[in-house]
Amino acid sequence: MQETLVELRKETNMTEHRELADKLSAAGWGAFFVWVGIALLWNVGWGVGLLGIGLITLAAQVARRCFKLKLEGFWVVVGVLFVLGGIGAQAQVELPLAPIVLLVAGVALLVSAFTGKRPAKE
Repeated sequence: MQETLVELRKETNMTEHRELADKLSAAGWGAFFVWVGIALLWNVGWGVGLLGIGLITLAAQVARRCFKLKLEGFWVVVGVLFVLGGIGAQAQVELPLAPIVLLVAGVALLVSAFTGKRPAKE
């Protein structure tokens, strides 16, 4: 009986964590779309636009950390790249940002595919 209660608490806790993660994800996407709308309406330029997207992406990961949810390394890398791209655009540094972001994102996905947790064999 006590084991069943412990399992039920674990399942409830996992469900609550999943719901919180979903809410944080929705809030992050909402902030992203609001920022893109503002950036387009006010014509803030690529540098400020990319910087804002990077900061929103990183803020979503900080919020996950504050709520004791797992940090998503892929999105941390993407956020840092957007921030660096925004700073570079503001400083008028000529870098091919899109190919660099695609390469880093691809490598990050490949690494996570091979280093992630694998299902237990029975």
